[in-house]
Amino acid sequence: MTKNTKLLLIGGMGVSLVLGGVVSYWASSSPDGLEWVAEEKGFLDKAEENETQKNVAPIPDYEVPGVEHGFLKVSLAGIIGTLLCFGLALLLGWMLKKRKQEAAAT
Repeated sequence: MTKNTKLLLIGGMGVSLVLGGVVSYWASSSPDGLEWVAEEKGFLDKAEENETQKNVAPIPDYEVPGVEHGFLKVSLAGIIGTLLCFGLALLLGWMLKKRKQEAAAT
């Protein structure tokens, strides 16, 4: 990995963490696409969560459970989501690179 690539990754991660940790607080107060459509069509109040959804969701309603401070619980959810996305993207890139190297070796 070149120095420029590392700087790009670090810079991108930094910007993403700031956006995920700070901007997510204001974005979370607005309905997402599915909620907006449900509001517009008049069936949002009919939505119900079942027990599986309540028990399985790691970060329900974009808030970290157990954290009391409003800004902090939403910001942590944004940061955790950002780290998970970056981690999955890096893992996928590593797997594809390895696969390409193995195919070239045969």
